[in-house]
Amino acid sequence: MNELPDLARLSVAEKDDLIRELFAQVRALLARVVELVARLAQNSRNSSKPPSSDGLNKPKPKSLRRSGKHPNGGQKGHPGGTLKQVSEPDRVVQHLAPSHCDGCHHALNDAKVVEVRQVFDLPPLRFEVTEHQVLAVSCRLCCKICRGTFPEGVSAPVQYGPAALAAVVHLTHHHMLPVQRTAALMGDFFGLPMADATVLAASEEARDRLTATVGAIGQAIQAADVAHADETGMRVAGSLHWMHVLATTTLTWAGRMINLLVVACDQVNALAGPMPTVQLANFRLRYQEILAEDDVLNPLVPKSGKRGRTRQSKAANLIWRLRTYADDVWRFAADHHVPFTNNLAEQAVRQPLVKQKISRGFRTKNGADTFCTIRSYLATLHKQGANLFHALTLTFQGHPPQPRFA
Repeated sequence: MNELPDLARLSVAEKDDLIRELFAQVRALLARVVELVARLAQNSRNSSKPPSSDGLNKPKPKSLRRSGKHPNGGQKGHPGGTLKQVSEPDRVVQHLAPSHCDGCHHALNDAKVVEVRQVFDLPPLRFEVTEHQVLAVSCRLCCKICRGTFPEGVSAPVQYGPAALAAVVHLTHHHMLPVQRTAALMGDFFGLPMADATVLAASEEARDRLTATVGAIGQAIQAADVAHADETGMRVAGSLHWMHVLATTTLTWAGRMINLLVVACDQVNALAGPMPTVQLANFRLRYQEILAEDDVLNPLVPKSGKRGRTRQSKAANLIWRLRTYADDVWRFAADHHVPFTNNLAEQAVRQPLVKQKISRGFRTKNGADTFCTIRSYLATLHKQGANLFHALTLTFQGHPPQPRFA
């Protein structure tokens, strides 16, 4: 309707129809305004948008931690990381006492150590070259030439050793450095610059050596009672691929729901076990009451005459999911093996996103597969407290440390 008709010429019934039509248009426009305002308010914290899209207006992280529950800083009993003196230093430098008193100039003898200070630093970083020589001898009886043999893994006239290869894989796949920067850093730190192709070849060799171990990790996770799952998109060769993560070990109206679930989580943690049935029933009753109240604030859009599902608001869709999957939402309270959050899987997904942000995706699917294989191995050993550099060094020596599967 572009113009308002002459009301004086309309009948009462026509005026009623006009009012109903105007009200319908107002409701549609208000719904559109709400949708557009919500779209403008979206950021990486309340939607699936990546953090890079936030620009300069990055939202402040919202923590579920309650103020006053624990003091700021390290908690009591937490092992600190402060630098401490060692009982047996690698090198001792003594600074001699004066030979004469600076007051009366009397000769001084029998000096003793009265104070020590220790400096922790790195030794000069420089690669070393080991030459392997094979000796041969001629048999005096039959004149056959008998030769020695090279050690396992020494197969070329010139090659990189396991520690050097472990270093580039560690930097590329654990610390997420791009291939070119990794190759340059080897030259800056150790005087051993590498070609980009060498870094890629080292990664592929590590993948081949770790494929069987990562397969065993996957089988062990499938047998676990509880596993965290998540997925993320990856840019590979200019197209979208999906990476799925399997690991072990919200909208603003949802404030009351968040508080309810956090209180329930605190009680489960205090009990160190499942919540009693009666107590859980009371929490779930309040849960349903909050959903019922939100139904009024976010009513479902009536089904139209068009085919397919009627589009609903994000709030209405979230309410439907919380009601439909209520048993899954409250599973942490009934089964103490199920954690309160899915942070474990989300943390595993975050690292590939960091890698893509730095390197702008993977050029080939082979490179993406290599990254996923090595990351699976390193993430598993990191959780178990292993030294990743030593583990990779042993991997290139043909003996990759195996994780604990129990």
